[in-house]
Amino acid sequence: MMKIVNKDNISTIVGFRANSAPWFVIDQDRIDTFAGATLDQQFIHVDPEKAMNSIFGGTVAHGLLVVSLLPHLIGESLVGVKGADVMLNYGYDKVRFISPVKVGSQVRALYEVVEVYEKNPGQFVLKLDVTMEIKGEDKPALIIEWLVMSIFLPEK
Repeated sequence: MMKIVNKDNISTIVGFRANSAPWFVIDQDRIDTFAGATLDQQFIHVDPEKAMNSIFGGTVAHGLLVVSLLPHLIGESLVGVKGADVMLNYGYDKVRFISPVKVGSQVRALYEVVEVYEKNPGQFVLKLDVTMEIKGEDKPALIIEWLVMSIFLPEK
C-alpha cells in the first residue's frame, strides 16, 4: 500500500508503516551476478561446494546485495510526496546484518517512517526504519535506518 502526501502535510507520514509483497527469492544466479558486478568472489557467495563446509552450510547472499534490493522491495509501497521532482537515496544512518540470507531464501522488507525534516528549502529527508525479513526465520536479515530525500525544485 502506497501513501501519497503533499509537501504541506509531509510531517503527517511519521508513523506510517508498510511492507513489500510478495516474497522475493534470492537465488544463486542473482548472487553470482552481484559477485561479478562487485568483484567480490568470496567462496561463501559463489562456490556452493566449498560453502557447504562453511558455518552457513551453503552459499549466502552478500550483505550489500541484500541492501541493494531495498528500492525494489519497497518501491511500490514507498511513501510518495505529491509534486516532488525527484526522490533520492540519501544514505543510511545504521545498517546491521542480523542473519545470513542463504541461497534459495525468500525475503521482504517492512518499514516505518520515523522522522521527516526539511534539510534545505524544498529538500525533505524521510527517515525509514526498515527490517528485511527472511521467510520462515525468527531473526531478520537486516535492520537499517534508510534516508530518502524528496526534492522540490524552485519554480522558474
